[in-house]
Amino acid sequence: MTTLRPTTALSADEARRIALRAQGFLGALDRRSGVRGILRHLGAVQLDTISVLARSHELIPYARLGAVGRKTVERAYWTDTHAFEYWSHAACILPVEEWPHFAFRRRAYRNRPHWNHALPDGAYEQVIKQLRAEGPLTATELGGAKRTSEWWDWSGSKVAVERALMYGEVVCVERRGWKRVYDLAERAIPSALLHDELDDSECLRRLVRLAGQSLGIGTRADIADYHRLKGEQVEAVIADSGLVPVTVEGWGKPAWADPAALETPARGRHRTTLLSPFDSLIWERARTERIFGFTHRLEAYVPKQKRVHGYFAMPVLAGGRLVGRVDPAREGRTLVAKQVTLDGPRAVPAVAQALVEAASWVECTDVRVERVDAPDLREPLAKELARLVA
Repeated sequence: MTTLRPTTALSADEARRIALRAQGFLGALDRRSGVRGILRHLGAVQLDTISVLARSHELIPYARLGAVGRKTVERAYWTDTHAFEYWSHAACILPVEEWPHFAFRRRAYRNRPHWNHALPDGAYEQVIKQLRAEGPLTATELGGAKRTSEWWDWSGSKVAVERALMYGEVVCVERRGWKRVYDLAERAIPSALLHDELDDSECLRRLVRLAGQSLGIGTRADIADYHRLKGEQVEAVIADSGLVPVTVEGWGKPAWADPAALETPARGRHRTTLLSPFDSLIWERARTERIFGFTHRLEAYVPKQKRVHGYFAMPVLAGGRLVGRVDPAREGRTLVAKQVTLDGPRAVPAVAQALVEAASWVECTDVRVERVDAPDLREPLAKELARLVA
């Protein structure tokens, strides 16, 4: 492997701006490309079962484009063989043109010696036969998703179809009522892309390059985390990925940047918005702390009595900074801010704006704040909300 010496020294502020632009939060996006453009720009959009204001894969384009229709989001992802769902950072929607570059992961799954769920004899062949005969089906339609009510107790057909998805013989082509809809890859993936011809090094070089472009700038750990690669996989290909080594003030670790991101200063209009905890801007906690000085942790799986900021606390982005958090809920046509954390008085207008815009997007006509961590900021926030809603 070739070792390259850093050629560019960046300030922490320059690195932050590069990261914001790469993630679609600074400067002018090509809005004509819409949700599909966002997916290609980010390279991966994470899915999650939690739905408070909306599901996370809806919140991602909203945060960048504003009030794009939720049905528009779903159509953009799942029509015209535009995307597929697979294991990347987590369960993610991915641009279909990246199918060949996940061959390394499909091969790894095929060679995996141990699984949490045993595959019953004949079950794999049966789901393939049924999908071939009947077309796209959910696990329920294939014979039932579970044996019992326990979430982990999958039926034989569910085990089989999930194994086939990991192997790449089956593809998730949409979510229907949050259920995966499966089809044969030979039908769902364009024939020009339906191959595993690329060797592991080619796949990894492409994904490292894509991660670097989507992040703008990152350490090896940042880049590995984007598609959940192993550190040694990144190490083996990063020098040949097209990314360039840089140093960043205060980072303390080597960094790599997309060369295109270094060509022009990162300038333009900042987005003010609520962020999903599963937004790729803040996926990696150490990176979020390093770039924004902001400690972010999803507390949905933390016992209620131990939560600090709330069940689904959404960071508020404004002016290129993370300026607070909102733990939202909905009651009829009211968006409820169950808990609001503000980074000082200057955050009040931005948090109010983010709340009002999010309320409008999910067709709420009112905003109610239940708790503000800094009591002296409760009244200023209420006044600002009243001004914006009036």
